[in-house]
Amino acid sequence: MSRIASRFEELRSAGRKGFIPFVSAGDPDLETSFRIVLALADLGADIIELGVPFSDPMADGPTIQASSMRALANGVRLEDVIELSRQIRESSEVPIVLFSYLNPLYQYGLERLAHDAAGSGIDGILVTDAVDEEAAEIGAIFRSNGLDLISLIAPTTSDERLAKIAANANGFLYAVSRAGVTGARSETSSAAEELVRRARAVTDLPVAVGFGISTSGQIEEVWEYADAAVVGSAIVAEIERAISLGNVPERVRAFVGSLLPAVANTGTEN
Repeated sequence: MSRIASRFEELRSAGRKGFIPFVSAGDPDLETSFRIVLALADLGADIIELGVPFSDPMADGPTIQASSMRALANGVRLEDVIELSRQIRESSEVPIVLFSYLNPLYQYGLERLAHDAAGSGIDGILVTDAVDEEAAEIGAIFRSNGLDLISLIAPTTSDERLAKIAANANGFLYAVSRAGVTGARSETSSAAEELVRRARAVTDLPVAVGFGISTSGQIEEVWEYADAAVVGSAIVAEIERAISLGNVPERVRAFVGSLLPAVANTGTEN
């Protein structure tokens, strides 16, 4: 059983729901990213998404776009993210998912990527723009190396495509809460709950909801109907604010601790 599947099994057994934070790898630099991830794991993050810097992130709003550009300006590439994951794995067993677009993965080489990612302790790769036959091919390569292909589903996804996506996916499904790009919002979409219901009709995979989840109330709302909540832009925005103030990992720790006090107070070791 993969680390991702094991974590969701542990959550089910404990009657809990999951917390999945996202950070852009290399923002503001690789060493700080390493310390941020360990802080998030120490707070009780169940899975951590590492964004692979990319110059044309179509699904990302301005906050994550800016973080990706900061990392690229520092020369951070996919090779560096894989090495960062290796370093994280030496200190933590928290499941790691790469969040990427196809272009960097193709440039690296899918077979090479699957081999290197598995060797560095990465557990899954979320490919935002892989669809249908392409996703089936990528999923087969990943599975042969013990990696989960994490797939996105959206409120606009038809029932037919939803079933196809679920058939090629492993680990969990990432349900986009609304049409559009990433970014913190003041309220969640009712479409997300309906999407999770539709997903459960075609798969037994856990379903995590993200895009626009930025407050404790929104996380609790998502936990009412989904298996996990993904928080990205709110954390990335806090990283950006903290850059000029210094001690970024501790400021991120304090922010996430205030966002999820119940998780922060457990002192969970991952």
